[in-house]
Amino acid sequence: MGNSAINAGGLRERKRAATRATITAVARSLTAERGLSGYTVEEVCERAGISRRTFFNYFPAKEDAILGHVDDDFPEEVVARFMAGGADSPPGEISASLLSDLVRLSLDLSERMSGSEEETRQLIGVIKKEPQLMLRIIGATEEREAEFARLLAAREGVAADHPVVRMAVVLLGNVARKTSADYFSEGNTRPYKDMLLDNITAARTLFSLPFTMSHFDTVHSDTVQSKSNPSEGAQ
Repeated sequence: MGNSAINAGGLRERKRAATRATITAVARSLTAERGLSGYTVEEVCERAGISRRTFFNYFPAKEDAILGHVDDDFPEEVVARFMAGGADSPPGEISASLLSDLVRLSLDLSERMSGSEEETRQLIGVIKKEPQLMLRIIGATEEREAEFARLLAAREGVAADHPVVRMAVVLLGNVARKTSADYFSEGNTRPYKDMLLDNITAARTLFSLPFTMSHFDTVHSDTVQSKSNPSEGAQ
């Protein structure tokens, strides 16, 4: 494929992403102003400068437009850099640079927050006004985590249900949620990046502490023995 075709494809995707972002911003703004039932799809289209058909090409309903599109959480250039990091590892083996690259990915994604911070705060206000959207958010979060797992598994050349992949998704997801909750809390003045790095460092410190399976084997053995000889516990 020639460079012109690649550039054209990239330009189309950037235009699509810009249209999605505009629709989402308008839907959030209208919901914050009037509530979910206080406006129509047609009003979103009018403010966004698009047709009704275009709206439904991007989102099946207003609720989906409010939450945004999963593709916009993983920009192409950010994903490309992350995927290239595991290229030197044999397929099926977890790369030695995975943790560092995951932190870099988290920081790359956090850099986009400055441009979307007001929209995120607006979304928080929308959720407070329309709490039933939480169910949609849970579903969207699961979709995004599944997409993240697919990316991670593809990079490492392992199955999406690989235990390291599963734990990376769970741990990084929870660290990001904790960081976001603290960042958007009232009175916070710290940069998101600093808070994220502090939380990742704390998690690393926790999991670097000594951990001996033999201790748990002994505890388990003592528990089984106690249950099999209940009279010993009564003496």
